[in-house]
Amino acid sequence: MNKLSTLLREVRACRRCRDAFGFEPRPVLRAEATARLLIAGQAPGARVHESGVPWEDPSGDRLRDWLAIDRETFYDASRIAIIPTGFCYPGQDANGADRPPPPVCAEIWHERILGLLPRVELVILSGAHAQKYYLGKERKKTMTETVRAWRDYGPRFIPLPHPSWRNTGWLKRNPWFAAEILPELRKRVLAVVG
Repeated sequence: MNKLSTLLREVRACRRCRDAFGFEPRPVLRAEATARLLIAGQAPGARVHESGVPWEDPSGDRLRDWLAIDRETFYDASRIAIIPTGFCYPGQDANGADRPPPPVCAEIWHERILGLLPRVELVILSGAHAQKYYLGKERKKTMTETVRAWRDYGPRFIPLPHPSWRNTGWLKRNPWFAAEILPELRKRVLAVVG
């Protein structure tokens, strides 16, 4: 067993947030050292928590459409690593929205995992939480401004809105996203994962 496999096994056994969540945590992530694309999302939703399969929900369907890749390619960990900002479903707030990912995952695990993914050429930053973690002070004041300035973060990063149904209105108000970013995103993904 290699170092990455050992580390991922350790991550999947993590239960640090059990008391904070009030339910059994279930870390969900995938990676192999050969991956050239990293999808950095926010945190698993309720469906992913149940299935244990990342992006196994309508948001994942939309993301795969944006990337123009099929399910088989998307779930090929030798090509695509899926490392969310928070590894476990954080539960919902009073309004029914998923809570933000707890920072503990990134603090404890991310640097160690990323250090074992030497071939990653492109990082898709899905949503404001991933953008905050990876871009830090380089991100703009809002998610919209960060996504609009996507060229500023290349060639390594491409920031995207989260593909949630909650962002359908955002997509309608910002047609430049589909017109300008998606064609370049698809070209870059194809070049990296084939």
